[in-house]
Amino acid sequence: MSGRQRLRLGYGTNGLTDLRLDDALGLLADLGYDGVGLTLDHMHLDPLAPGLAARTARVTRRLDALGLTATVETGARYVLDPRRKHGPSLLDADPTARAARVRLLLTAVRVAADLGAHAVHCFSGVTPPGTDDTTAWRRLTEVLAPVLDAAADAGVPLAIEPEPGHLLATLDDFHRLRAALGDPAPLGLTLDIGHCQCLEAAPPAACVRAAAPWLRHVQIEDMRRGVHEHLPFGEGEIDFPPVLDALAATGYQGLTVVELPRHSHAGPQRAAESIAFLRDAAAAAAKGAPAC
Repeated sequence: MSGRQRLRLGYGTNGLTDLRLDDALGLLADLGYDGVGLTLDHMHLDPLAPGLAARTARVTRRLDALGLTATVETGARYVLDPRRKHGPSLLDADPTARAARVRLLLTAVRVAADLGAHAVHCFSGVTPPGTDDTTAWRRLTEVLAPVLDAAADAGVPLAIEPEPGHLLATLDDFHRLRAALGDPAPLGLTLDIGHCQCLEAAPPAACVRAAAPWLRHVQIEDMRRGVHEHLPFGEGEIDFPPVLDALAATGYQGLTVVELPRHSHAGPQRAAESIAFLRDAAAAAAKGAPAC
């Protein structure tokens, strides 16, 4: 990836759960967003309910009519198990449970292909109690193999996210997985800018530069060092113009999606504030960037 790109901004539907999907998409288009991080969940596009193909086709038409693009996200809290947050995971001891998560990811790949989405997001999950590191990594590499095959067939990259507290928590962990799988072409990276601030040794802008060759999806919000809490812009510690300058310089062409899943009660307001903040930060970054 090379050459400066205009950032293409999106907003995650996990931060708009009090809105119907049609209304959420209309809001984002009206605010000037380029796309949406579409979480497959019961309140929007339910991956387990009947008629998924027809419902996906309707969403595709709606996106096209509004001029929006999408990333498919799979971080719904209770989509598979109504009593266990993010369960079952790819690391569960029970192979039947792991298979349920794999089926969700395979469904997400099909939905993404039908939507024309630019990536499918996923994460490893938390290592279960009593599971050693070697076993956890073996499970992760084994269960991702069929998902990567499906992603290759669909022409949609799988973008795994380093998540604080998960087995795959850092950029170094991403590279460990990439090496263990033999560096498959469909495997890319979801980089969450807040997570970089939270626990990476390097500052977020440096993380962007280091991750550039593998970037397939970006999530963005404010955050504080050592505290995994997604914050509205200006309430954390991140200096955003250098981050946005680094993103533009990589040539990354996917969506940069605002992720505020705990702010749905004020979703429309947060979406409006977020795009204004990011546009100002991008303008500040462009003003300070060297001429190309």
